[in-house]
Amino acid sequence: MRDLPQKLRELFRATFLAARLVAGRRFYLVAVWPLCWPAFLALLVVTGAAEEAYTDVSAQGTLIGFPMAVLAIFLGVRVIAGEIDSRRLEIAYTVPGGSHRLWLTKLLAAWGILILVEILLAIVAFVFFTSYPLQALYGALQAATLYLVLAMWMGALFRSEVTGALVTLGILFVNGFFSNFGGNQFRVSPFFNALVIAREDVDPAVILGWTIQNRIGFVLMILALTALAFGRAERREKMLSG
Repeated sequence: MRDLPQKLRELFRATFLAARLVAGRRFYLVAVWPLCWPAFLALLVVTGAAEEAYTDVSAQGTLIGFPMAVLAIFLGVRVIAGEIDSRRLEIAYTVPGGSHRLWLTKLLAAWGILILVEILLAIVAFVFFTSYPLQALYGALQAATLYLVLAMWMGALFRSEVTGALVTLGILFVNGFFSNFGGNQFRVSPFFNALVIAREDVDPAVILGWTIQNRIGFVLMILALTALAFGRAERREKMLSG
């Protein structure tokens, strides 16, 4: 127990340094950029370009989830592919205990940045747009986390930040196209929003069942994508070739 404070300090320092690797020396400023999105949406409302004001149904996806997902993609590709583009990959394989410790620390740092961004977006959405249930925050974080690990895998798969980001962005917009950017709800969508279904007079028990299936399913998918990304990164000869 006496070693616990020391271990916590070491974990905090490692995560701090990993955040600088993922998002730059002033990584905390990254959390400010997503606020440009709600500012843009507010401008649309003020100028009358938006057909109607944003409601609680819009909080999970439009106001909070979408900017988080975009940021998650650019953070995710830097977890593993960032070491390749910076020519530090060989050094990563010399980390005591295995390179997966570095990947995991950088992933946790990126996730911590996303949580900070969500807090800021949640405050802005509540103050300037609409109130919303807490489940909207989980839904937004779920989608962002999925695209974080998906981008990490794509970056490792293509061994490139740019290619990994472009492919993952393409998947994000394909998902938006088929879901009509939140207008159509599917249980297999990371942006599944139970509030939209509730407006359609569906049995609450059915909504609860769909929500549980969605949440559990994407937790398992996030774990699977993380394992695939780490497994790809551990193939040293393949990653260093070319």
